[in-house]
Amino acid sequence: MQRNATIGIVGVVVVSALVVGIGATALGNPAASARPSTVAQVPTATPAPTTSGTPEATVEPTASPSPTPAPTPTPVPTPVTVPGALTGRPLSPAVAKRHPIAVMIDDLGAARPQSGLSSASVVWQAPAEGGIPRYMAIFQDSLPKEIGPVRSSRYYYIAWAAEWRAVYAHAGGSPQAKATLAAKGRGQYVYNIDEFRYSGTFGRVTFRSAPHNLYTTGAKLRAAGKHQGSKDKAYTAAWTFAPDAPLDARPVGGTITIKYPYNTIGYSYDRKTNTYLRSVTGEKKETDKGTGVRIAPKNVVVMRMRFGPLNDGHPGAPRLEATVVGSGPAWVFTNGKTIKGTWKKTAITKPTRFYDKNGKAIPLTIGQTFVQVIPGNYPFTYKAGTNPPPAGTTPSGSPAPS
Repeated sequence: MQRNATIGIVGVVVVSALVVGIGATALGNPAASARPSTVAQVPTATPAPTTSGTPEATVEPTASPSPTPAPTPTPVPTPVTVPGALTGRPLSPAVAKRHPIAVMIDDLGAARPQSGLSSASVVWQAPAEGGIPRYMAIFQDSLPKEIGPVRSSRYYYIAWAAEWRAVYAHAGGSPQAKATLAAKGRGQYVYNIDEFRYSGTFGRVTFRSAPHNLYTTGAKLRAAGKHQGSKDKAYTAAWTFAPDAPLDARPVGGTITIKYPYNTIGYSYDRKTNTYLRSVTGEKKETDKGTGVRIAPKNVVVMRMRFGPLNDGHPGAPRLEATVVGSGPAWVFTNGKTIKGTWKKTAITKPTRFYDKNGKAIPLTIGQTFVQVIPGNYPFTYKAGTNPPPAGTTPSGSPAPS
């Protein structure tokens, strides 16, 4: 009995303690008395610990940057070009309007190799006194930094330069040439740039002996021409130009030989480049001293013309005059082919043109042209090339190596 009484006392004590605790809770939180005895437990978010009384700002996630698009390339404008009047080459409009410049160039052995011939648009070569040939190079497409040696003028060269009313550079000349330039040298025929008047435009080099050491530049001649009144303008081509013939239409080989009393000029047709590789007595591979470029025009024209002594009192071999206005036989070599025809020039300032046997203008290949003018008694020969080999064979006709 005593044990049971003890258990009863303990139970009363426990129950009393629970009642006291619940009452204390209810007294400290009046709202608690209103809650039912059984309450559903709702989970609550645990606040993030802070180091101060101010809660941290919520960090929003940063969006990934979009890839930068590649810049659109600026289109490169296609250069505007026009055909050059002297060569048919595509040139900028400014270059195509350049006033042509003609320069007399020496051809004695002591003057070789000359400078500027590879850069000329057209080169004329004809005999002077004693059968010694002389060049006149006409520039438009490019203006070389070295041209020479510069020599004296003759009337028939003035007539060819007058076809473009060119700026005409020379060092003196025959009495006939000087009289013509005095009367027609301010643009009527040409713009006269004589070394004796424009000495600052020319200079003496140290790698040649006089009189083969007078040189000039394209830029200086342009400046002198403008001083004389020349102006750039649009030019109309005197000749018809066409692109290179396709390789399979070009022959293999072919040569041209022109004999002046003083030297012999030779051309060897090169099928690959569609050019005529030039040689002269003493120089098997004629090369421009100023540029180091082999002389190799796209076209060669041979003209027969009447020459005779001028009888102007010149001591020794007489100076020559030529029938530049008129017509005569001509051979045009282009694309490895030979076209026999006629040259015609109707007036001093009119162009020299070339016609086939049917009277149609002979088209030249785009590029440089050399015109060889010879009297009727100068030897001139040519050898045609052979037909191109069939596809897949060498020029000799044997199968190409595999």
